[in-house]
Amino acid sequence: MKKKIAVEELKVGMYVSELDRPHLAPLEFRGFRIRSRSQIDKLKRYCRNVYIEILHDPPYPANQRPPAGKWPPSKAFTREQQRKLEFEMLKLGATPGEASQKYPDQTTIDQEINTTRPAYEAAWALMRKAMPEIRQGVDIDMAAIKKVVVPLVASAVRNADALACFTQLRRRFDYTALHSVRVCLLALAFGRHLGLPIADLITLGMGALLHDIGKTQIPEEILNKPGSLTEEEFELAKKHVQAGVQLLRRSDGIPAVALDVARYHHERYDGSGYPHRLHETQIPYLGQIGAIVDCYDALTSDRAYASAISGHAALQKIYEWRDRLFDKQLVEQFIQCMGIYPIGSVVELRSGDVAVVVSVNRVRRLKPRVKLVLRPDRTPHLPTKTVNLLQAEESQSYEIERVAEPGAYNIRPSEYLRVTTHH
Repeated sequence: MKKKIAVEELKVGMYVSELDRPHLAPLEFRGFRIRSRSQIDKLKRYCRNVYIEILHDPPYPANQRPPAGKWPPSKAFTREQQRKLEFEMLKLGATPGEASQKYPDQTTIDQEINTTRPAYEAAWALMRKAMPEIRQGVDIDMAAIKKVVVPLVASAVRNADALACFTQLRRRFDYTALHSVRVCLLALAFGRHLGLPIADLITLGMGALLHDIGKTQIPEEILNKPGSLTEEEFELAKKHVQAGVQLLRRSDGIPAVALDVARYHHERYDGSGYPHRLHETQIPYLGQIGAIVDCYDALTSDRAYASAISGHAALQKIYEWRDRLFDKQLVEQFIQCMGIYPIGSVVELRSGDVAVVVSVNRVRRLKPRVKLVLRPDRTPHLPTKTVNLLQAEESQSYEIERVAEPGAYNIRPSEYLRVTTHH
């Protein structure tokens, strides 16, 4: 949520998203966090008012809302914090999933993006059309659901990085429909990493695409309410789980196991979730997968009541919740799947350049492929240059220094991933 304030009201730590006179200011003032009084003094030369981002408290991680202002974190993760996460992951000995043996890449990411685009557009169009229809009492068309999931599964098997690229497409309108598609893409990428058989990937994809279908039975003013919900409103919102299960049960053609994603995606490993407060092995496998990918996408999305955090920050939070909210081994595997720096991350390099992560390295996940976007002086790289950090390992200047927050430098990662669509 944005708030307009005078420059004199700025304080160190605030995040400035816009200026009232952007055409007069240098590029360095394009989405940034105030880190010193000198920045505020410099801003006074270019504008009178600015827009700052105000964070709200989302209804995660469990069934009780955390205190306002405490979560999610509002500051970028430092190099030291990144290295701590990376060291912990290496120390725990998290190993890659079976995908490298069972599903070796068959295409390059550039080839697969062109193939995936029509499959993504078909899934997005179907969900955008189906959600209001189901709200009006129309039955779920399971044949149509499976028809859009099968090509996405095929894409995941060939090269799952393309699906990760399409999760960067985000819009504030139709949040539930687009969130459902992104959760489906994330679930398929994760399932592929875990080496699930094709039939299970199709089942997982169908369940993930429909995991929030019960929200069609919740008043829209509650789903779209800016700010915190009252206790009564939150209790009503939580009923979308049972409502979704009821809708799916009366639909022909959905595999019984696919229901697990909808039924259990808000259950938590320690029993703090809802609606049944199940714990550990009481939560089926696909339900646990659905819980992790649903949480990750919610954290990295702008919603009516909360601003997005970076994929890297979201992974750090999910890692902190291992063996509390989520199964430890699945969390480690999910981080292995996404990479420490997920596709679409805006990163600052030791050289001073700003880049977008465009693909992961399945052998060395700390060394992704990045596209250089801004030079150290914050002028654009024209044309943009792609660098494989594994091949550039001898040059420490291209080492990732830190991950920027969503919206930093006014960079839209999707523009550098070639995933624009007609929708």
